[in-house]
Amino acid sequence: MDIAQMIKDFGFPIVAAMGLGYFVYYIWGWVTTEVKPVPGDASSTLIKLVDRIRMLDNDMIRLNTKLAMVLEYKEEIIKSGRSDELDEILAKYKSHSESFDSTGK
Repeated sequence: MDIAQMIKDFGFPIVAAMGLGYFVYYIWGWVTTEVKPVPGDASSTLIKLVDRIRMLDNDMIRLNTKLAMVLEYKEEIIKSGRSDELDEILAKYKSHSESFDSTGK
């Protein structure tokens, strides 16, 4: 059927309502098949990223605590004049990595 014939038989408001109904049906089908699965996948990825960030935050808290303790202990050793003990500790726990030097040199 021609659109002009449909408008003549049913009137413009009815034909326009049918056209808009089909448009809504098409958009609904597209959203449910193409768009709806994407946020579900993104949600699971987001949850994994949040968990990793929390683990990194916990690691940073632990490292900051350890560093504060080491610096405090180092100050106590230096104040007491036992620098030879500090040298022994540094030699014992020195990093063997070529890219990281725990002595700070």
